[in-house]
Amino acid sequence: MNLFDTHFHYYSDDGPPQEYAEKARRAGIRHLLAVAANYGESRIAKHFSSLNDECWFSAGVHPHDAASFPDDISMFDEFIGDPKLVALGEVGLDYFYETSGRDIQIKVFSAFCELALKHDLPLIVHCRDKGDSETACIDAYRILSGFSKRGGRFVLHCFTGTPGWCGRFLELGAFVGVGGMITFPKAANVRELLEVIPDQRLLLETDSPYLAPIPHRGKRNHPEYLAVIAEHVAILKRTTAVEIAEMTTANAFNLFKIKSRLKL
Repeated sequence: MNLFDTHFHYYSDDGPPQEYAEKARRAGIRHLLAVAANYGESRIAKHFSSLNDECWFSAGVHPHDAASFPDDISMFDEFIGDPKLVALGEVGLDYFYETSGRDIQIKVFSAFCELALKHDLPLIVHCRDKGDSETACIDAYRILSGFSKRGGRFVLHCFTGTPGWCGRFLELGAFVGVGGMITFPKAANVRELLEVIPDQRLLLETDSPYLAPIPHRGKRNHPEYLAVIAEHVAILKRTTAVEIAEMTTANAFNLFKIKSRLKL
């Protein structure tokens, strides 16, 4: 298959970067996007992408890390212009754990929106509420509404909100990343999202090393398991994994404005 893992995190204990990428490619995952949660991880993601063909990276600050972030994001300027940088993120709002105050989360998220607009880069967005609250969705929608009106592009990563909220973000032009949770028995809400996500806005991701799909749940996740996710999505959409792979890979190239040297 010709799969694109649009969201994984690489850490030093994952082994040599080249071996990590090769393991994914043997399973049909030919394209990789290494995503970062802070400045240090952004540098690691950049290095990972530099060592592997058909691999790109993003740079950003996860809402969990927002509290320890300085007053500006000028340090991220060092990544701008790198040919392997195709997005900014993971950024956004997390009102589930709230390891950072909401005000600082909003501040950092908004700053990355401006940086993305300045350099025509899409955002990889984390948006998570707690329980029945919709506050994170409300705040994220407000920010992303202005962002999209100014030409901003974004993907909702690992979204667990309602189909209604998913639809509202889709109206702003959102792409939606689907990962291992779609295989979890208790994640019917995530499977429901497939009914509202247009084919041309669907992306696949693993969020490795987290959220390994069944039957690998409990193990350290890896991009190689994206093939399992593709098979599950294909069943739910009554098509084949090959068709899902081709469609979602094309979508990724479209959102991130990249061209592959491999024949699609």
